[in-house]
Amino acid sequence: TTNINIMTLPKKNSDMPIEEFRKYGHQLIDWISNYLNSIENYPVLSIVKPNSIEKKLPVDPPKEHETMDDIFNDLNNIILPGITHWNHPGFMAYFNSTSSGPGILAELLSGAFNINGMIWKTSPASTELETVTLNWLRKMLQLPEKFQGIIYDLASISSLHAIAAAREQAKEIYTNFNINKLKIYISEQTHSSIEKAVKTLGLNSSSIVKIGVDDNFSMIPELLDETIKKDILNNFQPFCVVATFGTTSTASIDPISEISKICLKRNLWFHIDAAYAGSAAIIPEIRTYLNGVENADSLVLNPHKWMFIPIDLSVLFISKPKLLKKAFSVVPEYLKTNEDKNVINYMDYGIQLGRRFRSLKLWFVIRYFGINGLQKIIKEHIRLAKKFARYIDLDNNFVRLAPTYFSTVCFRAVPNLKLNDLELNKFNENLIEEINNSGVIFLSHTKLNGTFTIRLVISGIRTNEQYMEKAWNLIKTKTNYLINNYGN
Repeated sequence: TTNINIMTLPKKNSDMPIEEFRKYGHQLIDWISNYLNSIENYPVLSIVKPNSIEKKLPVDPPKEHETMDDIFNDLNNIILPGITHWNHPGFMAYFNSTSSGPGILAELLSGAFNINGMIWKTSPASTELETVTLNWLRKMLQLPEKFQGIIYDLASISSLHAIAAAREQAKEIYTNFNINKLKIYISEQTHSSIEKAVKTLGLNSSSIVKIGVDDNFSMIPELLDETIKKDILNNFQPFCVVATFGTTSTASIDPISEISKICLKRNLWFHIDAAYAGSAAIIPEIRTYLNGVENADSLVLNPHKWMFIPIDLSVLFISKPKLLKKAFSVVPEYLKTNEDKNVINYMDYGIQLGRRFRSLKLWFVIRYFGINGLQKIIKEHIRLAKKFARYIDLDNNFVRLAPTYFSTVCFRAVPNLKLNDLELNKFNENLIEEINNSGVIFLSHTKLNGTFTIRLVISGIRTNEQYMEKAWNLIKTKTNYLINNYGN
C-alpha cells in the first residue's frame, strides 16, 4: 500500500480554497443583485432556437480544472440567453414562482449546510424547524389542529401521498377491498397530476371519474353525489374526492363545503388541491372560500407559487398521518436510533428518503415579511388582476371567459371581423404569439369549451401596477395591429 501525504496534493484535489470561495461568493451575490435589479432589461421569454445552447457546450466534460472566471463567462454568454425569467415583472404566464431576497439567501444557506433530514438525528434543526414553520403556516391558514404538515417538493408529489393515504383508508373500510374497483372523483378542470398519481399508485385509469362543471368551471356537487351513488349500486368502491381551490386553467373554486358534506356522508377521503390559491387563504376574506376544509382529510398548497419562495417547496396538510406512515414507512436497521420513540422522522411519510432543508426558506420568508407583509403583497396582486379584468369587461374588442377570484384573468380578443370559431381561435393564437415575441410580457393559454383562451396571472413579487398597465397597453396595441392587418 502506498502512503499518500495529503498535504502534498495539489489544491484542486480538494475543495475550493476558502479565500477563493469568499471572492467568488461575493461576486456571485453582486451578480444576483445586479440581475434582480435590472431584470426588466431582459426579454422575459427566452428567444433562443431549439438546441442552440447545447451546440455551444462541449460534448465531453473537462479533464482538467477550469477557472470560475471561465464558468461565469459561459454563464453570461451561453446560459443566460436561454433563461425564461420567472422573476421578471412581465412574467404573467402560468402560476408564477418568484423568489424573494430572503428566500434566495435561505437557499444559499441550505446548500452550505447540505444536510439530509431523513431522520431527526441526521439533522435535528431541519426536522424541528419543519414542524414549527408548518404549524405557523397552519395557523396562518386557520386550519384545525388535526392537520399535520409535511414538506415535499411539488404539489404532484404531495397529492400522490394524499391519495396513497386515501387508498390505505379504503383498505380498512372495504372488507372485500379490490384495487380494480376503486373510484376517485375529480372535476373536468382538475390538474393532470391527480391522474398521474392514480397511475403511479397502481390504480386503473378507469378508476378516475370526471365530474362535470358549471358555467364558472366549478365541480357540480349534485352530479358528484349522483355519480357516487350509481357507482356504489354497481359494486364499485368509491374512496376519494379531489376538489380544487384555484384550478389550473381558470383559478376557479370547487364548492368545498358542499363537497365535504358528501364525503362525510359517503365516508370518502376528501383531498383539496390548493397548490396555487392556498397561499392567498392567509387573507381573511379569501379564507371564506375554504369553508368546509375542517372536514377535509388533506390539503396541498405550494408556498413556492405565491409566497415568494424559490422553487421547490410544497406542503401537504393531512389529518390522518398514521395512514400515510402505514403506506410508506420502511425502516432498515441502519436508520434506527434511540430517539425514534420521542421524535418524528419525516422519511416515514413519503417515497423519498433524502430530504433537503426546505423549511429554512419558509422560515426566512415568513419572518422577513411577516403575515401582514405577505397579505399586503397578495392583496395587491388580486387588486391588480381585478382592475385588469375590468379593462377587459369595458373594451368591446375583448371578452372575459371565467370569473376572476384571485389573480388569474382568462380572456380572448373578439374583434369585429365576422370570424367563425376556428378563425377566432386562430386570431387569438396569433395574438398571444405577438405578445410573447415582444419580450415585454409572457402570457400562457388554455382551452375552455373548445375556445382558445389567453391567461394573464399576476403573482410575481416584482409585478406592480406599472407592469399591469404596460401589459394592457401592449395587448391592445397588438390586437389593433392584427385587426388592421387581418387578411394581408
